[in-house]
Amino acid sequence: MYEKLLCAPLFCIGSLFAQGTESGKISGNFQSNAQIYYEDSNLGIGPENLPEEKFLSNSFVNLQYTSNIFSAGMRYEANQNSLLGYDKRYNGEGIAYRFVRINRNGLDITAGNFYEQFGSGIILRAYEERNLGYDNAFDGIRLKYSPIEGVYLKSLVGKQRWYFDKSEGIVRGFDGEISLNEIFKALRDVRSQISIGGSLVSKFQQDLDPIYILPKNVVSWASRFNVHHGKWILGAEYVYKYNDPSATNNFIYKEGQALLANISYSQKRFGISFSGKRVDNMSFNSDRNLKGQEVSINYLPAFTKQHTYTLATIYPYGTIANGEMGLQAELSYLIKKGSRIGGGFGMGVLINFSNAYSIHQAQIDEKTSLGKSGTLGYTSDFFKMGDEKYFQEFNIELSRKINRKLKLIGTYVNTHYNSKVIAGYDYFGMIKANILVLETQYKLKARQALRTEIQHLSTKQHDGNWAMALVEYTVSPHYFFAIQNLYNYGNKSKKNHYPNLSAGYGKGTNRFTLGYGKQKQGIFCVGGVCREVPKSNGISLSITSSF
Repeated sequence: MYEKLLCAPLFCIGSLFAQGTESGKISGNFQSNAQIYYEDSNLGIGPENLPEEKFLSNSFVNLQYTSNIFSAGMRYEANQNSLLGYDKRYNGEGIAYRFVRINRNGLDITAGNFYEQFGSGIILRAYEERNLGYDNAFDGIRLKYSPIEGVYLKSLVGKQRWYFDKSEGIVRGFDGEISLNEIFKALRDVRSQISIGGSLVSKFQQDLDPIYILPKNVVSWASRFNVHHGKWILGAEYVYKYNDPSATNNFIYKEGQALLANISYSQKRFGISFSGKRVDNMSFNSDRNLKGQEVSINYLPAFTKQHTYTLATIYPYGTIANGEMGLQAELSYLIKKGSRIGGGFGMGVLINFSNAYSIHQAQIDEKTSLGKSGTLGYTSDFFKMGDEKYFQEFNIELSRKINRKLKLIGTYVNTHYNSKVIAGYDYFGMIKANILVLETQYKLKARQALRTEIQHLSTKQHDGNWAMALVEYTVSPHYFFAIQNLYNYGNKSKKNHYPNLSAGYGKGTNRFTLGYGKQKQGIFCVGGVCREVPKSNGISLSITSSF
């Protein structure tokens, strides 16, 4: 199917090549991740846990041709078969992404696959996160047009990617944004920059349900504004979704709502921001029968800090689409150099706090249980928080350059993690963890650097305490060598080590990485979207290239 649809862009590209490529450019990139898997009695990995192939790989290549008014491209994927942790419905090969795009006289037309976002994404966002095995690209038509300066319009219609197929529902959307300062000449020189926007998104899916009468067309609308005044930024977006019974919300007929708001202030050496959200029944999938985020039309961000340290990512937060209220506050400050605390180079301070709670939910009447399928589900006070805490985190990071060669970064994280709600761990309840990290960066000589990490996580729940150490040596720009080990020494049943060795070589835009190590089982999240990562032991190889 995809191969046939690719003929049009390839024909166009071929025609352009025949006329000469002086005005055009070809670009692309390639990536292949492969792993050999081994048994490991300490981790409980036996023959029944291993793939029959033993060797698995995920690979893709992107090709794109671009000229002044025309561009076309494709992505070929070959998963032979998919790495453990990725859905097996990605097994196979084919052209999973292809498009042609024409931009002439201000009208931007895309036919084929495309990614798109309206506003903050809480009403519509199509994107790819390869590390999660997530791709909900549209396949259809998209138009962008600016009739006058300061007015920006977008519309689209299409179906979403579902592994190597497409989802059942048809998605249609329109988005408009107006910059008041660009439209009105009198406002162009004022200090405040103001923009307003709105979106309308609908999905169509046939009703084949044998029990309920389901809406074939589900409409959602959103409004937003953003004000930038000097050192201040203020913004908010509200979304309303009409009743959308689905497998995710247990087929209730309640409307959905979401509100995001943020305010921030920044100046030299100081910044502070506050953001809050309320999400109620906002799962919005292009196939009502699929649970989770497989073909999600919208994106619900997790207002939490996105960690990069290994132990700080053991308990990540995944957004609860059926209902949550939360906030995030962050403060950054640079203590000036020359002071007693700042030293000769100054010291950075970053403080972040976030939490998420359930929303208020009440039974509709005494005869109808809360959230019963086929009913309105529940009633909810918009401004009332629920009683159950889902997540809470406080972290502080201090970074200081001691001299021209040595830099230290210290981090403390305190996490409250409702494991039953977020990850489905029925027996661990609220996990409370404290995490300490010390990172050092030391320049040995020109183009040579040594980086180390020492991490510790302490908790009385789940798997108990963890310790982690990392040493990484880099010879820029070609080589790096790293060794690390995670040790779950607080585990009451089995105290496992998870060592990893890796080395890499890069030349130009080509990069090769070879490693051996063990992977712990757990949840891996990016921006509130999560997937389960299985335990494994094996040799891995990664190759990337771009041109």
